[in-house]
Amino acid sequence: MEIDAKMVMALRQKTGAPMKDCRQALIEADGDESKAIEVLRKKGLKAGEGLAGRTASEGLIASYVHHNGRIGVLVELGCETDFVARNDEFQQFARNLCLHIAAMRQTRYLDKESVDPAFLESERKIYTAQTEEQMKGKPADVIAKVIDGRIQKMYSEVCLLEQPWVHDPSLTVGGALKALAGKIGENLTIRRFHRMELGV
Repeated sequence: MEIDAKMVMALRQKTGAPMKDCRQALIEADGDESKAIEVLRKKGLKAGEGLAGRTASEGLIASYVHHNGRIGVLVELGCETDFVARNDEFQQFARNLCLHIAAMRQTRYLDKESVDPAFLESERKIYTAQTEEQMKGKPADVIAKVIDGRIQKMYSEVCLLEQPWVHDPSLTVGGALKALAGKIGENLTIRRFHRMELGV
């Protein structure tokens, strides 16, 4: 299939990816735009993973206060240069991240590594008691797998980077961050966040 300039431009407008990458993705996807978007997304995630070790000392603090004044969010989003900190897409991601955190009431930790060991132990005890009661007579290894599955689900609820991204649930927040890092070409990090809800 012939890839014309209109197709390339339409894909660029949808994804923000460079023209060259858009053309190559359309060639790989045989002109199918949705497949080309998937190709670009995978490349962005891969590129984002390769940037993780670099220092992200610049960035910005974004905020959101719900219209009724009952929920407020602060986020510190890091990047490598002040040029990227002024980038519209970076700033939009920071705003979207604030909205995500406002919507996700259970968010307590940034990632699995920052989960309070006492909280994890308490949750594991609860899941163990529930699972053993619900699965009486089942083999111990089967019960252990179910408990581990419930722990992973808990991580996806309370850890920001593990949560499905509300703006595109096919990605986690961590995945969306990596995809943007790959697209921008800098290491991006969520340094910290704070969610406040009136009376909670």
